[in-house]
Amino acid sequence: MKKVGFNLQKYLEIQTQKILERVEIFDEKLYLEFGGKLYDDFHAMRVLPGYESDTKVKMLQKLGNRIEIVYCISAKDLQKGRIRHDFGLTYDNQALRDIGEIRRHGLNVSTIVINRFNGEESALRMKKQLESSGNKVYLFNEIEEYPFDIQKVLEGYEKQPYIVTDKPIIVVTGVGGGSGKMSLCLTNLYHETKKKQIKAGFSKFETFPIWNLPVDHPVNVAYEAATADLGDEVLVDSFHLATHNIQAVNYNRDVENFRIMKSLVENIVQKDNPVAKFNSPTDMGVNMAGFAIIDDEAVREASKEEVIRRYFKYRRDIILGVEKEETLQRMEKIMQKIKVKPDDYELAKRARKAAEEAEKKGKGNKNIFCGAAIELPDGEIVSGKNSPFLHAESAAVLNAIKKLADISDEINLLPESIIHNISMLKKNVFHEHSESLDLEEVMVALSIGAGTNPFAELGVKMLKKLENCNMHITHLPNRGDEAGLINLKLNVTTDALLTLQPHYLK
Repeated sequence: MKKVGFNLQKYLEIQTQKILERVEIFDEKLYLEFGGKLYDDFHAMRVLPGYESDTKVKMLQKLGNRIEIVYCISAKDLQKGRIRHDFGLTYDNQALRDIGEIRRHGLNVSTIVINRFNGEESALRMKKQLESSGNKVYLFNEIEEYPFDIQKVLEGYEKQPYIVTDKPIIVVTGVGGGSGKMSLCLTNLYHETKKKQIKAGFSKFETFPIWNLPVDHPVNVAYEAATADLGDEVLVDSFHLATHNIQAVNYNRDVENFRIMKSLVENIVQKDNPVAKFNSPTDMGVNMAGFAIIDDEAVREASKEEVIRRYFKYRRDIILGVEKEETLQRMEKIMQKIKVKPDDYELAKRARKAAEEAEKKGKGNKNIFCGAAIELPDGEIVSGKNSPFLHAESAAVLNAIKKLADISDEINLLPESIIHNISMLKKNVFHEHSESLDLEEVMVALSIGAGTNPFAELGVKMLKKLENCNMHITHLPNRGDEAGLINLKLNVTTDALLTLQPHYLK
């Protein structure tokens, strides 16, 4: 069983209190830029054992009716058809999912803003779709030379619409990075100050990097790994050190852009506004996560594993042609900082061993040998290999739920007749090159079998226990496997071998 390294209840208390203290120094109006994912924050969950994927939602629920949420989307991302890879959804669909989920948790999404608009048809379609469902939607035009030409930025703020808000805390979140959250906060801060004479405030909420941990702490290195495609680095906040003689850390873009940010703020607010007195990026933040770490070693180990997982992710993306080679080179340097390498990952070793065994025992399918391994909640590792009947992912998941349900290996959860009939359908009707069942097909077959087979019924009940378990596979999954893995919410890494290759390793 993995150790808990993070005290969730303590965090919820101190983080909520910190936000309330921050809003009190203004005229009861705080624009809070919310970085990262509002829910489904699996990165935080993996590197801070004890943190839960919906922790931010729970924190906002504790703030109760003091908050409303403004949700941001970039018109540029809509036009590109950008995809959130954790769920495989395009940003328009991810935004709709996010908004629905936030409201399902009883939180108020009062306004949706499409930022960086420059006539994009996809943005206009999204606006129409959202408005037809009763949402209040604004278009914010792209500001020329933002954020570097302060005069043009201020002129841009003047032209943007003013968003009317009712609550003292305005949480500004979005579908992903670059959604225009900060620009929106400062735009409304401009209108509040210049036109409404309200002493509103602005702060940033970012879980990572954790400001009161060292630059080279694995949890901060894991943040660098998570953003290696963007080139983010964790640095000492030189402004904080100079002002307070306290060593704090922040990420490079916040440190590099702080002078510009401070100049912008000073041109917006009055001198007595507390925002004008923030002397460092760390001063602007309200993050308290570091104070809730209760087992540093557990967090370090979890973060090291996460760095390795990120390496596998980028390597897969390069093979798929959606990532740059420089990102992997950056990841190799990041791994060196904490002295880890891909071969340290035990799950990868076990998955490769399963593929080796498939070859040695003459199993596999059509001279293709694949392996998969899953780490169960108690830390035990279960593996599976491919065969003419099942993909490796399918075999591993079936073996995992058998282990969780304490079902003997000798008992088949799927009758051979069901496997045979699906295989024949794939071969004779769909004309697929392989009749072996992928994970999605196995899940459907298992649920049907549960109606008559008590062992299958018990197995289905165990599937929920696989949520957020780690898994490694030796090859690129097909669509059916990938869909099944996403639905089971497994944290999957892969060697990304193509199944056209006759061996488990190059």
